[in-house]
Amino acid sequence: MRLISVLMAGAVLASCTTGPPAPTYRAAEKQREFQMLLAGKAAQAPISCLPHYRSGDMRVIDEETIAFRDGSKRTYVAHMEGGCNGLGSGHYALVTKQIGSADLCRGDIGQVVDTLNGMTVGSCVFVDFVPYVAPGA
Repeated sequence: MRLISVLMAGAVLASCTTGPPAPTYRAAEKQREFQMLLAGKAAQAPISCLPHYRSGDMRVIDEETIAFRDGSKRTYVAHMEGGCNGLGSGHYALVTKQIGSADLCRGDIGQVVDTLNGMTVGSCVFVDFVPYVAPGA
């Protein structure tokens, strides 16, 4: 009887704890693309805002990682808070609205929109942007 009580208590405690979040799935081709974007570049100190003229070439790596190419020598990487559910699929797009500034900044909200029907299917928040820069750039 005592053994059953101990096992039940253990099961209840185990069900209350949360483990680390499940890692985001990244397709092999997206992993290769990400590695190519960062190849030969070194991470710099994170910045809070990405000037609008540097955000034209956006690459979705996975639901939590977005890269912005700035030519061949610099890439900015943003890890989204909360993840952008479905963003990695082919018919979803990330839509942002900047108020007061054209720059993309920490705390800005991106909406994931289904491009087939125009409906918002999720949202996520930008955190700092990490520049990866090639030597001599």
